Amino acid sequence: MAPTDLSANEPPVVLSARGLRRDFAGFIAVKNVDLDVRHGNIHALIGPNGAGKTTVFNLLTKFLAPTSGRIELLGHDITRTSPARVARMGLVRSFQISAIFPHLSVLDNVRVALQRPGGLSVQFWRSLAALDRLTPRAEELLRSVGLDDARNRLAGDLSYGRKRVLEIA
Repeated sequence: MAPTDLSANEPPVVLSARGLRRDFAGFIAVKNVDLDVRHGNIHALIGPNGAGKTTVFNLLTKFLAPTSGRIELLGHDITRTSPARVARMGLVRSFQISAIFPHLSVLDNVRVALQRPGGLSVQFWRSLAALDRLTPRAEELLRSVGLDDARNRLAGDLSYGRKRVLEIA
C-alpha cells in the first residue's frame, strides 16, 4: 500500500517566515526562525521568558523589522512593508492590555477605528452625524467577528474574550 500524501489535505499557508532573525546591538533575540501558519488552524508559540516569542510576533506583524529573513502574507512578500499596510492586508494583532473604549458601544468602538482611513479623525468640528456613513462598514466588521449581536452593548461589559475580538474588528 502506498503512503498517503497528507499535504494535499492541509489548509493553505497564510503566513510564512523563513530564516527570520533579529539582532539588537549584537544580541541575537531571534535566530533562523522558519514557520508556516495555516488557514483555520490554531497555532502556539511557546517557550520560557526571554526566548524571543514577543520579538517573533513583533517581526511578523511588522512592529519590528527583521535583521534578515523573509515574511510572506498570502503569498506576498511583506518583509519591508509598513505595519499599517500589513494591517490593511488583514494581519492584525491585539495586545495583553485591552485597547477599547469601555464607555462607548461596541459599534461606536469600531466606528472610531474607521475614522482615520475615512478622513474624519482630523475633522473634530463636524457633527456626530458624519459618523453615520461609517456604520455599514462597522456593522460588516462586527458580523465578520461574530459581535453583531452586541453592537449596542457597552464595550466594557463584554467578556475578556469578546473584548479581544472587538479589538480585531
